[in-house]
Amino acid sequence: MTVVLNILSYVSILALVALGLAIVFGMMDIVNLAHAEWVTIGAYTVAIAQAAAGVQAFWVAIVAAPAVGAALGWCLERTVICWLRERPLDTLLATYAVSLIVQKSLDMIFGTQPMPVRAPFGGVLPVPGGSYPAYRVFVIAVAAAVTAGCWLTFSRTRFGTKLRAVIQHPSMAEAVGIDTRRLSRVAFSAGAGLASLAGALVAPMISVQSQLGVSYLGKAFFVIVLGGIGSIEGSLLGSAVIGTAETLFSYRVDPSLASALVLVLSIVLIRFRPQGLIPGFSAAHLLTGKG
Repeated sequence: MTVVLNILSYVSILALVALGLAIVFGMMDIVNLAHAEWVTIGAYTVAIAQAAAGVQAFWVAIVAAPAVGAALGWCLERTVICWLRERPLDTLLATYAVSLIVQKSLDMIFGTQPMPVRAPFGGVLPVPGGSYPAYRVFVIAVAAAVTAGCWLTFSRTRFGTKLRAVIQHPSMAEAVGIDTRRLSRVAFSAGAGLASLAGALVAPMISVQSQLGVSYLGKAFFVIVLGGIGSIEGSLLGSAVIGTAETLFSYRVDPSLASALVLVLSIVLIRFRPQGLIPGFSAAHLLTGKG
């Protein structure tokens, strides 16, 4: 049972990071290399709050982190992304530059030493075969609730219908009166907020330092390509596949080798399922003639 909970814990964080990236990549066809920095920003939000007001400031910070991430995502979209929307290679370089700027700025402000973050509560819960940290169960529950909310929003609401329309056919969506630029801006901000929430949740379990989010970036891209670009369900399935495989491999081999094996597995699966495990309907597929 402990192994299953470890898998769920990792998959939960990976899914939150990948969901925001999936919407941005699927809707806007933007390879956002700065997406990982929003994970870092969420973690630093918690670290700063605890440094200023103590451990219990976590509860305020976990609400503030996605708000801070969404606000900074809005600023990035307004100042950089919107001017490069039709120039994907320039966007790639610009977001990479933003990533480096954020990392170096955090180093200059807070130093290169990891900042401590404590879980707001300790203790363990009894599970079949042993016990499990209560905070990790809390992380799984929060991530599951947020993920379910995202799925319901995407599939059951008027806003979600507009999102799907923009992902499937942007020009047609604009022709029927949908403000695609505003919707893309909102989606970009929401994606940044989800990544920051993931960072806030994971902060007590890892070292908070400026390159914290980098380890999630490559995996998040593999998740959305493996799951299916433009597919929320695909992103969740991709997170489950990659998170489960990496956790299980880590029990047998070195973690670095486990990550490499997961990427090899992903490449093999993509070779046989180029549209992903659950094909989406993004413009990226339309451009390749596979949508």
